[in-house]
Amino acid sequence: MRLLHTMIRTGNLDRSIDFYTKVLGMKLLRRKDYPEGKFTLAFLGYGEESKETAIELTYNWGVESYEIGTGFGHLAFEVSDVYEFCEQVKLNGGKVIREAGAMKGGDSVLAFIVDPDGYQIELIEKKS
Repeated sequence: MRLLHTMIRTGNLDRSIDFYTKVLGMKLLRRKDYPEGKFTLAFLGYGEESKETAIELTYNWGVESYEIGTGFGHLAFEVSDVYEFCEQVKLNGGKVIREAGAMKGGDSVLAFIVDPDGYQIELIEKKS
């Protein structure tokens, strides 16, 4: 068994694809319109869906925003250098909401950024 994908809804699909590809370095794996259902799906990831987990962006035509809610926490990505990655996020127009640093009460180095729809993304530095 393996995790296939995580789905999040977006109010502007192109803006979100730009964020995940330009800021987080993912690749657009596939995109398809579903006219009968009035929605579009886009799958993004770092490798083939047959081997890697993906993010599914769902755009429901005509819906420009969503309330994220209190049940959703965040997506998490491992990076080699959190400090450097945060600088790249800023240079690419992304927003850092918790600067890189040690986790309170732990030894992990992490930061938080936010995507264009307000979803939080945790960046965790890979331990050597």
